Amino acid sequence: MNVLVQYMPQFESGMLTTIALTLLAFVGALSAGIVVAILRVCPVPILRGVGTVYVETLQNIPLLALLVISIFALPEVGLQADLFTTAALTIAIYEAAFIAEAIRAGINTVALGQSEAARALGLTFGQSLRFVIMPQALRAVIQPIGTLFIALTMNTALAAGVGIVELTAAANQVDLIEAQPIPIYVGAALGYMAIAAVGAFVTGALERRMAIVR
Repeated sequence: MNVLVQYMPQFESGMLTTIALTLLAFVGALSAGIVVAILRVCPVPILRGVGTVYVETLQNIPLLALLVISIFALPEVGLQADLFTTAALTIAIYEAAFIAEAIRAGINTVALGQSEAARALGLTFGQSLRFVIMPQALRAVIQPIGTLFIALTMNTALAAGVGIVELTAAANQVDLIEAQPIPIYVGAALGYMAIAAVGAFVTGALERRMAIVR
């Protein structure tokens, strides 16, 4: 394990990049996922169709393919940002499709009587979502969203394939020098496990705190 100590600065830098990429992508995915989930249950057929196309399309395209397109193809048509931002946005857009479906499942758990009562009180569709349905739906899907956070963390490793020097890329660079794959990649795996463990702990704490008593 001396190689891990020797190259600790590289691993620390890669770990910090992975954490930043994970958090930025998750915030973006959660925000976009909420919007897409609302489109999926919207009473307007065109908007509902847009939500459906978004989910069905993104869930059936490999994330690595999207990263390659975003990094290498978009600049050819004049759409360009720095490498890290592009990767974070791409991962967010991809993961939003899965988060949207989790939130839509949460919306479906809200009793129909809640929506009918909201309409009886004169609330619009938007007001019903904001004040009645979404607060309950989001509380019901904390655990699934936590699981998706962990999956997103693991997916950030694909950013190494397009030039982001995150934890996996840092491990690859060290292995090219030292050729000791077992300790190097075990160390990288422990880094991902640490992020996942923190995510699982926070998810569990939120779920206990915000559990819906029925």
